[in-house]
Amino acid sequence: MGGNTSLRCAHFRVGSARVDSFSSAASACCTEMAGFGAVEKFLVEYKSAMEKKLAEYKCNTNEAIQLKLVRFAEDLDNDSTTFNPEYSHQIFGDDETVFGYKGLKIILYYNAGNLSTLFRIEYASKVSENFDCVEADDVESKIREIIPPGFCTNTDDFISLLEKEVNFKPFGTLLHTYSVHNKEIGENITYEVYKADMTCTGFREYHERLQTFLMWFIETASFIDVDDERWNYFLVFEKYNKDGATLFATVGYMTVYNYYVYPDKTRPRVSQMLILPPFQGEGHGAQLFETVHRYYISSPIVLDITAEDPSESYVKLRDFVLVKLCQDLSCFSPDKLMQGFSQDMVTEAQQKLKINKQHARRVYEILRLRVTDMGDAEQSRGYRLDIKRRLIGPYKKKQRDLAKMRRCLRPEELTNQMNQIDISMQHEQLEESFQQLVSDYRRIIERLAQA
Repeated sequence: MGGNTSLRCAHFRVGSARVDSFSSAASACCTEMAGFGAVEKFLVEYKSAMEKKLAEYKCNTNEAIQLKLVRFAEDLDNDSTTFNPEYSHQIFGDDETVFGYKGLKIILYYNAGNLSTLFRIEYASKVSENFDCVEADDVESKIREIIPPGFCTNTDDFISLLEKEVNFKPFGTLLHTYSVHNKEIGENITYEVYKADMTCTGFREYHERLQTFLMWFIETASFIDVDDERWNYFLVFEKYNKDGATLFATVGYMTVYNYYVYPDKTRPRVSQMLILPPFQGEGHGAQLFETVHRYYISSPIVLDITAEDPSESYVKLRDFVLVKLCQDLSCFSPDKLMQGFSQDMVTEAQQKLKINKQHARRVYEILRLRVTDMGDAEQSRGYRLDIKRRLIGPYKKKQRDLAKMRRCLRPEELTNQMNQIDISMQHEQLEESFQQLVSDYRRIIERLAQA
């Protein structure tokens, strides 16, 4: 993907290089003939004007890409239903730009349920040979790399597929049903969570369309090997009415890989999780996470549940759900919380809820904060020291490394290392980490109170 950046820059440099080359040659010639700097000045001004002109054809792809989940034909002309990517660097390079267009629109509209796709590129103008052989980026081929074949390129075909949405039904097995109150319409909306796999008719093709959203909303996303049977897929759908019929709209999904643990266990690892932007902030992530976690709790062969390279937002979501699940366990009662983190907590959380030791520790810290009177000097000090004893681990490792250095390094080398290990700075960083952690924990406690 990084090649996109080089290619794009190369296009721009071609124009600049040609101007530079022409400028150098002409300047040398004119200097020999006349010895005047007027031509060189003209060429510098020409080059600047050309670069300015070319810059007008540079577009931010996060703004140019327009996404939409379409339920009704009128949604096509409703700007309020349009949303944009958070990221596009995996397709268009680190600078997330394309060159060669003015007023560029990369239209990617999806039917809300089956995700049948409309792909079209629109622009006000495009660079031509008038710009001295500078070529526009091939936007279409980049998008075709991630969207599966069979998409529509005109609105009429797309609308005809929209009319078939009444036949779309969720894939797999229903695991959970819940409702969310919609203040705008004053009604409860029903949602359902399903578990699917590649044996479900039509699911492979549906998943190919669904996974394209990952490229726009997960910073380091990649497509998975769907032929590996160890993948599980969990999907959220909204039920809605259209002309008296019940239809389903795609809300989000999660993929989980089942790793083998010797001798006879598995460790499910969450790989991808995405709630589509129109549904974010409504609690669907927590519902999906808890449903998936409860699904694996019921399996005797599951050891615990982890996540692959979790984002900060995912960690906060996980903290909330796991605390919600653990708060009623006997080992997390208020009196036991005040006694400190214990092996009983690790054991009960793992055996009953398939939660590993690291996650159980975070659950303990959040629940202990909830029962700690931070206005009481003794309780506050006890909590602070308990948390900092865990946070100080990496700093103690640095101290152990320093002790080894004293035995191995020459004096000048040791001085250099000592300068990198500033004890006072470590204390400041430790306090900042503690305060940030407490702030994050308080938000989870507040959310629990509202749940």
